[in-house]
Amino acid sequence: MKILIDFFPILLFFGAYKHYDIYVGTGVLMAATVLQMGLIYKIDSRLTAMHKITLALVLIFGALTLLLHDDRFIKWKPTVLYAAMAIGLAVALWIYKKNFLKLMLGSQLDLPDPVWQRLNMIWIVYSAFMSLINAYVAAYFSTEAWVNFKLWGYAFPLVFLIGQGFYIARYLKPDQPKA
Repeated sequence: MKILIDFFPILLFFGAYKHYDIYVGTGVLMAATVLQMGLIYKIDSRLTAMHKITLALVLIFGALTLLLHDDRFIKWKPTVLYAAMAIGLAVALWIYKKNFLKLMLGSQLDLPDPVWQRLNMIWIVYSAFMSLINAYVAAYFSTEAWVNFKLWGYAFPLVFLIGQGFYIARYLKPDQPKA
């Protein structure tokens, strides 16, 4: 159920884009993201920092896209989001000596500190990769190609999360919930 909530804004965006255009798709994405965050809040009674950042970026970049009638803004939103994640995790780790992944997920997962450190590094590299690949597609390909990449490019996060699950599974104690 939760995975459907995670993916329905992009699916609705894709459908609206295919039937209308990028501007209708952007409006649908904005509305679907607001609805998505409302559902998440209803289920969890809170929104994480990542949820709030995602919502803010969708609304800001979406509004700029619609107000200025320029699709570059919505195309660059994922680049900014992933770059912010990579920079935030790196700055926290290397300057403040804090592991945000452990701070956010440590109450749910009991993992050894070296595993948390590797996970944090993996997330930094993954976020930087996703930022760069989206920037490349947004800059050098058509809007049509970028929209298709956004839909089929979701294979990257799925593969990443499944791989991460396999990696941490061996460190989970038998009484802990599996990732």
